[in-house]
Amino acid sequence: MTPGALRPPAHTATDTDNHGVGPGPKRPGRRLERIIAMIIRPHGSTQLLITQPDHAALAGRIMERWAADDFAASPRRPEILRAIAEHDNGWLDVDAAPLVDPATGNLLDFIHAPDDVRQGVWPRGVDRLAQTPYAAALVAQHALEIYARYRPEALWQPFFAGMEAAREGHLRRASLSLDELQRDYLFVRAGDLISLTFCNAWQEEQTIDRRYRIRLDGDELLIAPDPFAGGIIPLEIAGAEMPKAAFWTAADTQETFQRARLVRLRGTLSGGAGKRA
Repeated sequence: MTPGALRPPAHTATDTDNHGVGPGPKRPGRRLERIIAMIIRPHGSTQLLITQPDHAALAGRIMERWAADDFAASPRRPEILRAIAEHDNGWLDVDAAPLVDPATGNLLDFIHAPDDVRQGVWPRGVDRLAQTPYAAALVAQHALEIYARYRPEALWQPFFAGMEAAREGHLRRASLSLDELQRDYLFVRAGDLISLTFCNAWQEEQTIDRRYRIRLDGDELLIAPDPFAGGIIPLEIAGAEMPKAAFWTAADTQETFQRARLVRLRGTLSGGAGKRA
């Protein structure tokens, strides 16, 4: 069951502090069956779990409003928007319950998922977009970009070879060039990073291709220079509220997750420096 399938009472979140999850006690010899990671957003004394597909859908809604970089006039805009909104659909099969560190019992976010899980998500997601080849190629490019730091590692070489082959194959089917894809990738990267900043409540300033700066100010997300032509975009996403506690069995974790109430996070996105620059 995903948080989207839960129907507990929801409330609007107002506290978005940056208190992290502390380590729990180790219990040698006990292991959990593997269950998969989500976005984990600090939420006061608890934490909110947001699925990857929900984050991607928010990215798509954001980029529908992007007015800069000739995006509105692009003949490839529908395919780009589909790639943005579905770039994490490879997590659909596995984003069913939190990932737990077997050594500590702590929940882990998607960044710390095992390598084989992360490598397996992207071929599946690209394949699901095969009927829209350019969207599939953009998602393959996204996978290559976000894991670029692993290029030197031998265990990641099959992943990069597979993603490059998928990208090239889908580009041929779309009759488009790698140069065109690399220019359009700006929009995928922008939507992903803007949405992630809000979903994770990242306090550090983020940058997109050294051109745009993103900053979270309370529940107001700001980007400069303004790519939205003065528009103000409402943001909303739901997260399952989980305690900051150690979980020692898969059954316990899944039961707690399935009973979690949904918290609806709301905010705004706009261009400029904001009220408290």
